Amino acid sequence: MYYHIVESPIGPILLAGDEEGLKHLIFLKDKEKVKIPDGWVENEEFFREISRQLEEYFAGKLKSFDVKLAPEGTEFQKSVWKALCEVPYGETRTYKDIAVSIGNPKAYRAVGLANNRNPIAIIVPCHRVIGANGKLTGYASGLDVKEFLLRLEGNC
Repeated sequence: MYYHIVESPIGPILLAGDEEGLKHLIFLKDKEKVKIPDGWVENEEFFREISRQLEEYFAGKLKSFDVKLAPEGTEFQKSVWKALCEVPYGETRTYKDIAVSIGNPKAYRAVGLANNRNPIAIIVPCHRVIGANGKLTGYASGLDVKEFLLRLEGNC
């Protein structure tokens, strides 16, 4: 597995993946000590295109990513993550909307859990999911990051 850490307006981001595709995009919290798993190899060149797209996204110039993804999870989680990728830039959906879109309208709590376990933040846009009341709800990297991303996309 290759990895690379890129800087962003909301702090460092860990990218990890292999020839199958990107497996992780994780916000590293302030002062969080990065524990890179044994066997992972630093490879800036491998992530050059993803880094470029992230830079354009944060500059407000990129609205859709073109990145080969290979998230690891259950089939249900993968169905939720696929549905998240269909939420357009600048728009939001509720957990129930996502549940309906995957054909399981009563699974909105399970959608929330899958959303929370999304290993590829930003590109699989879990930040675009809000509560039924229209309010920002839980985000693994913090509501401040979620609000930043939604403001960047003109939706907060």
